[in-house]
Amino acid sequence: MSRFGGNLLTRRSYAPNCPAVCELTVEFVKKTQAEKFKEEERSRDFFCVVRDAFRIFARNSSTILGSAWAFTIAVLVIVIWAATGPAFHFSNTWQLIINTGTTIVTFLMVFLIQNTQNRDAKAVHLKLDEIIRAIKGARNELVDLEELSDDELKKLEEQFQRLRKRAERNGTQSRKAQSAKSR
Repeated sequence: MSRFGGNLLTRRSYAPNCPAVCELTVEFVKKTQAEKFKEEERSRDFFCVVRDAFRIFARNSSTILGSAWAFTIAVLVIVIWAATGPAFHFSNTWQLIINTGTTIVTFLMVFLIQNTQNRDAKAVHLKLDEIIRAIKGARNELVDLEELSDDELKKLEEQFQRLRKRAERNGTQSRKAQSAKSR
């Protein structure tokens, strides 16, 4: 079965002995779907494309640059730079090379690390929000804590400290008290 011109056709009802018609119909549908996909792709906002490309680049970069190999290469670069010091008489240019290189790398890494941390934090928040919503009796007001002001967070923290102290007075120990006693 294929879709052609809005009507659902079967091979038997439209052209029982003509497989070429069915093949043309399938080709037409494929072209139409491909054209729709290309149109959607073209209509995507430029900034969405850039954002997605940066997300993929940041994720891959953080995986690679956070590895032991990347650290080893960085140490190797520093050792080579230090070893070349006597050849360049420890000149200002020699020092400027490492200063400029590390400044540029640090500047770019800030954005990569921040992007990765923002994504991870958002994922953790969403997972915790789902757990809070799923647990019967949980306070749903805690779902969007990251949206609270510093004063509101401080009040909430004090409220939880009072709850912990009340639980300890009633004979229920907090994890903090239990772990301290086990040491």
